[in-house]
Parts: sequence; structure tokens; C-alpha cells
Amino acid sequence: MDTLDHQLPVALRRTVTTRQMRVGAGVLAALPSALQQALPADTYVIIADANTWAAAGEQVAARLAGAGLATASPLILQEAPKVQPRVETARTLAESLRGGTAAPVAVGAGVINDLVKYAASLAEQPYACVPTAASMDGYAASGAALRDGGFKRTFACPAPAAVIADLDVIATAPVDMAAWGYGDLAGKLVAGADWVVADALGAEALNAGPFALVQDNLAAWLKQPDAIRRGDRGALEGLVRGLLTAGLAMQAHGNSRPASGSDHQFAHLWEMEELAVDGVPVSHGACVGVGCLSMLAAYEWLLRQDMAVITPATLAARLPSPEALRDEVATAFHIPFMAANAETETLAKASDAAAAERRLKTLQACWPTLAARLRRMLPQAADVRQWLQAVGAPASATAIGVAPQKHAADYRRARLIRRRYTALDLLHELGWLDAAVNSLFDSSGFWGQPHTA
Repeated sequence: MDTLDHQLPVALRRTVTTRQMRVGAGVLAALPSALQQALPADTYVIIADANTWAAAGEQVAARLAGAGLATASPLILQEAPKVQPRVETARTLAESLRGGTAAPVAVGAGVINDLVKYAASLAEQPYACVPTAASMDGYAASGAALRDGGFKRTFACPAPAAVIADLDVIATAPVDMAAWGYGDLAGKLVAGADWVVADALGAEALNAGPFALVQDNLAAWLKQPDAIRRGDRGALEGLVRGLLTAGLAMQAHGNSRPASGSDHQFAHLWEMEELAVDGVPVSHGACVGVGCLSMLAAYEWLLRQDMAVITPATLAARLPSPEALRDEVATAFHIPFMAANAETETLAKASDAAAAERRLKTLQACWPTLAARLRRMLPQAADVRQWLQAVGAPASATAIGVAPQKHAADYRRARLIRRRYTALDLLHELGWLDAAVNSLFDSSGFWGQPHTA
């Protein structure tokens, strides 16, 4: 076994909930035994939508029947044009599960998994998951990302007891879905850097184990975008393992910090705005991929700056008051639910001048070491753009329907929607966020240069 083969067993030893995980071609054959070990029950109920029932649900039902395991009538979720990640849907599903004896088995991609995850939690039942696409990292994670009154947020709930990822099933998914998963995995480049920054400045301590689970093999998981697009099984397995390991790292840490940073703040912003191209909603992974590029370019700008010129006390004294932050949020968000939630998140991380001054003094002292580490961790934005293009994922904001003027404004708006400390907050405290954005969008900046989408 190479290090990638060892990674999932190591990750499983750190998890709270997931006890069985199988990845490979034909592993649906192991589903009955995995369920009996991790999720023993008298009866199982398969939950899918019409597409995922055809892709794998029928196979799952046949495997369970062949092993003599009883199944209830499947629950096939239906919504036009497709099932959406709404908390109301999960609550309705929970009513169907509550009081029953059938253990839920989610068969589907991100939306189905998150709906079943939260529904099972509300019904106080464990569940299992059979992924049907390498489209996102949430299969093995604690928490479900759902829309509540339009605002996308993560609801606390346990991860699945078992995950059975059969490459024979996953390989039949539309090729775009693997590109979305690649974009989601690429976002971990920025998530790791943001956590390193937050740790160095005393904003949030780094948890070495979950951090290493994601970062130590990230370059290997991302190195074959063209092969993933061709459907190469080895490359696809690496992508699946990377996404599942990221989920396990989140489960081990207790929240999404190992896998979500400022890259995801762009994505969550655009998803809440129901970003669409030609009437088709833009996927989470596509948004994360562009968010990743956005922040890699910002990091490149930051790493060119001289921290010796800053005056921490002066900068800290200039930070906006809570009243000014409320005004900024009100100006940035015109949809009431987004403004209300952004105000809560922004005020939760607002610092007094003394705390900000301490962070900026720490930054000056540790910058040579911190900058060197960030340079080792982060590839060039131009290289990652090429990777996204090779896998078939969007590689510019315009490709997902975000015009340059809006994209520039969204650097500022993305900072406001989550309380997590990231490079966006550091640029804000330095008083450099506007300068960085202006530079990135001028004729010679990253977003001003001609490129293919």
C-alpha cells in the first residue's frame, strides 16, 4: 500500500461516527456486511431521487435482498427540476423516519446525502451512505449544508456510520460531477493556508491531525485532472479518496475548518444568491473552484507585500466600529435574510483594537517564517486555473455568471458572511483589502489578464 491507501484507515481511527468505509470497484458487494457491522438493523430503507435510484438504488436493494436483509419501500424524493438542499425537505423526511425501525441508507450525491444526514439526526437514527458521484466532500463529514429560509448554513448532525463508494457506480456519473468534486478538493489549498494564518496569529489553533489528513496528500489527489476528465479509474479513485478523507478530517475536528476557508465563503455567497448559467444552478464545487482561484490570487498579492511598513496600533485604531460594520453589511446585502445572517457573523468576529493590534504585531514578527510556509503550501493561481480547465471545471468567475464588477465586490462581501478568520480578514485588518482587489482586477492583475474560461 502507498500512503494514499493508508490514509483512509488512519482517518477512520480519528472519527467519531463513521466505522466502515469501502472505496473501490465492485465494493457494493460488501454493503450488507458493512451495514451489519456499522449499522445493524432489522430493516433498511433506501432514500434516493429518481436518477440515483436508477444509478445505484436498485443495485443496493438487490444486494440487501440477496444477503437476506429486509428492506422497506424505498423513499424516492421528487422535486422539479431536481431535489434541492432545503431544510424543510429534511424535516419532512425526518417525520417519515421518526418512530420507525428501518435504518436509512442514502443513495445519491451531495444533496441526497445532506438531506438524509440531517433527517436521520432529527429522527435520532444513524444512517449509511452510498455515494453516486465524486462531486463534493461532505459524504463523510459531520454536519449538513442546507438552505434555511434561503440562507445556506451547516446544521450540526452526525456523519454516516458507513460509506460505501463503488467506483463502478461513481464512474457512470456525468463527467461534470467529477469536475465539481475536483473544484471542491482544490479549495482545500486555500482552506489549509487560511488555517495556518489563523493559527499563526492566534485567531484559531491548528489541529495537527485533521490538518495533516487533508494537506499531506492534497497535491497527489489533485495531480491528474486530465486523467479524471478521461474517466481514468486510478485518477478517479484518488479524487474519491481525497474527498472522503476531507470529510473524515472535518468529522475528526468537529467542524469544517480542515476543508473550508475563504474559498468556500465565495461559494456560499454565490449559492445563496442562487447563481445560475442559462437557468441551470451553478454547482457547489464549481463555485469553490473559482473561490479557490480568487483567494490564490489574493495570497500571491499578499505575499509580495512588505510587513515592515505597517504600524499595528494605527491600523487597529482604524478598524470599523460595530455600527460601521452594520452599515457595511446593510450596503452589501439587499436580501433581508442574507443581511441579517451576515450581520450576526460579522459582529461575531469583530475585534477590539487591542486584539487586532496584537495580531498585527504577531504578523510582523512571524511574517518571514509564515510567508515561507505559505509559499511552500500554495501553487500559483495560474497553474490551478490550468488544472481546473484540464478537468473540465469553470476556471473564471465569468464562466459561472459572475461579472468582473460583481466579482471584485464579492471579495469584500465574502468576508462578511462567516465568522471564520481567513486571509480576507487579515487583508481587512491590514487596510489592504481594497488595494489587493483593485490590483487583481487592473489590466495586469490576475483577473485582468486574457485567459480561456
